[in-house]
Amino acid sequence: MIPRDSRLKKPGWIKVKADFDENYRRVKKLLVQSELHTVCQEASCPNIGECFSQKTATFMILGRICTRNCSFCDVEKGIPKGLDSDEPQRIAELVKKLSLEYVVITSVTRDDLKDGGASLFADTVTRIKEKNPKIKVEVLIPDFRGSLESLNVVIESKPEVLNHNLETVQRLYPEVRPEADYQRSLEVIQDAKKLNSEIVTKSGLMVGLGEEWEEIIQATKDLRKADCDLLTIGQYIQPASSFYDVRKYYHPNEFQKLKKMGEDLGFKNIESAPLVRSSYHAKKQLNNIFLNRL
Repeated sequence: MIPRDSRLKKPGWIKVKADFDENYRRVKKLLVQSELHTVCQEASCPNIGECFSQKTATFMILGRICTRNCSFCDVEKGIPKGLDSDEPQRIAELVKKLSLEYVVITSVTRDDLKDGGASLFADTVTRIKEKNPKIKVEVLIPDFRGSLESLNVVIESKPEVLNHNLETVQRLYPEVRPEADYQRSLEVIQDAKKLNSEIVTKSGLMVGLGEEWEEIIQATKDLRKADCDLLTIGQYIQPASSFYDVRKYYHPNEFQKLKKMGEDLGFKNIESAPLVRSSYHAKKQLNNIFLNRL
């Protein structure tokens, strides 16, 4: 851990505009009433005000306790307690109440479950589409410990986008994601395309954890080789002093260079900026693919 007086200070471009308007308050109230969780709240997302104010949210299923101990993540870790089988229906009803056109479903990692929670993902997607026939759904899934069967269960529920975050470069996995595997995460993306060649695949990277520029480039190349269509790149922001330390704050110009580099590699769309997160402008990214097909 870096000594407190040696830690990097946030630069001026790491600023979040507070936007706690009427829509924000309404979404937050409905989430509480429906007893639902969002990754926006649980992972302290910097864009929560903007997204809630636009009546969008990334729902987090399978509870709020994660079985893994990633050093960068603000989600609570520990031993989960059971499953909430009514959760998919409550999400579907809230999506309809909010008149959403695009919704992202993610989860904590549940290594305690035989299928890693794949069946609840599938049930959530199915119920959302039953109540909201025109909606598009993105799933941001864990690696299911490499289970092809679990991955197929999710894909058969017909989400439009299959997202699984690589998060960081291969060298840093033992420090940042000790219970995950770099190659296994790449295979999640690759296997999704093999199971359904029409599904849009997506992944995300954080920078600022101590990686070298060449390592970022290699990670993006590895994702393209795995047939990843969409990519998000954002700055890692340390949630609290007990988490993994920020080693560098990348300038917005560097994010633009990464975006251009990714476009040259063949990604269909890239969101790359300091405050970009996995679900940021998710609807816009998918729409850009459809526009490019016209």
